[in-house]
Amino acid sequence: MNPPLFQADDFRYYFFARGDKRMHIHVSHPDGTAKFWLEPDVALAWHTGLSNGQLREAEQFIADHVVQMRQIWRTWLR
Repeated sequence: MNPPLFQADDFRYYFFARGDKRMHIHVSHPDGTAKFWLEPDVALAWHTGLSNGQLREAEQFIADHVVQMRQIWRTWLR
């Protein structure tokens, strides 16, 4: 797992590209994990173990920071 770019409450947000060219971010939480697309809009790709409330919380955090996340992706993962 790559070091987190962001950490909020029990959530860790990080990139793990492994050949997937579509911009996305991974979310880790003690209860589970998720992957969210960052383009063209923020959208859930998949999840395991997270409640609907946890998914909403993670998605809101991503939406609030999506511009910065996209900039980091473009810089680090060219």
